Amino acid sequence: MEEYVPHFKFEKLQIWQKSMDFGEDIFSVSKAFPKDELFNLISQARRAADSIALNIAE
Repeated sequence: MEEYVPHFKFEKLQIWQKSMDFGEDIFSVSKAFPKDELFNLISQARRAADSIALNIAE
Protein backbone atom coordinates (compact mmCIF):
# COMPACT_ATOMS: atom_id res chain seq x y z
CA MET A 1 0.00 0.00 0.00
CA GLU A 2 1.33 3.45 -0.93
CA GLU A 3 1.96 6.05 1.73
CA TYR A 4 -0.52 8.92 1.64
CA VAL A 5 0.96 12.24 0.50
CA PRO A 6 -0.86 15.30 1.90
CA HIS A 7 -2.15 17.75 -0.70
CA PHE A 8 -3.25 20.51 1.66
CA LYS A 9 -1.52 22.07 4.68
CA PHE A 10 -4.23 21.08 7.15
CA GLU A 11 -3.67 17.41 6.27
CA LYS A 12 -0.26 17.66 7.94
CA LEU A 13 -1.83 18.70 11.25
CA GLN A 14 -1.81 15.93 13.82
CA ILE A 15 -5.19 17.07 15.19
CA TRP A 16 -6.76 16.75 11.73
CA GLN A 17 -5.27 13.26 11.32
CA LYS A 18 -6.62 12.23 14.73
CA SER A 19 -10.04 13.62 13.88
CA MET A 20 -10.06 11.49 10.71
CA ASP A 21 -9.16 8.42 12.79
CA PHE A 22 -11.94 9.32 15.23
CA GLY A 23 -14.42 9.53 12.35
CA GLU A 24 -13.39 6.07 11.18
CA ASP A 25 -13.76 4.74 14.74
CA ILE A 26 -17.26 6.21 15.05
CA PHE A 27 -18.23 4.67 11.71
CA SER A 28 -16.97 1.25 12.83
CA VAL A 29 -18.62 1.41 16.26
CA SER A 30 -21.92 2.66 14.83
CA LYS A 31 -22.18 -0.41 12.59
CA ALA A 32 -23.06 -2.38 15.72
CA PHE A 33 -25.94 -0.05 16.64
CA PRO A 34 -29.51 -1.27 16.14
CA LYS A 35 -30.82 -0.79 12.60
CA ASP A 36 -33.83 1.18 13.87
CA GLU A 37 -31.35 3.92 14.86
CA LEU A 38 -29.96 4.19 11.32
CA PHE A 39 -31.60 7.53 10.55
CA ASN A 40 -31.41 8.95 14.07
CA LEU A 41 -28.51 8.27 16.39
CA ILE A 42 -26.19 6.64 13.83
CA SER A 43 -26.63 9.41 11.30
CA GLN A 44 -26.15 12.13 13.89
CA ALA A 45 -23.01 10.52 15.38
CA ARG A 46 -21.42 10.05 11.95
CA ARG A 47 -22.22 13.60 10.84
CA ALA A 48 -20.85 15.02 14.10
CA ALA A 49 -17.62 13.04 13.75
CA ASP A 50 -17.21 14.19 10.14
CA SER A 51 -17.87 17.76 11.21
CA ILE A 52 -14.81 17.79 13.47
CA ALA A 53 -12.37 17.17 10.61
CA LEU A 54 -14.25 19.51 8.30
CA ASN A 55 -14.16 22.35 10.82
CA ILE A 56 -10.42 21.90 11.35
CA ALA A 57 -9.87 22.00 7.60
CA GLU A 58 -11.93 25.15 7.30
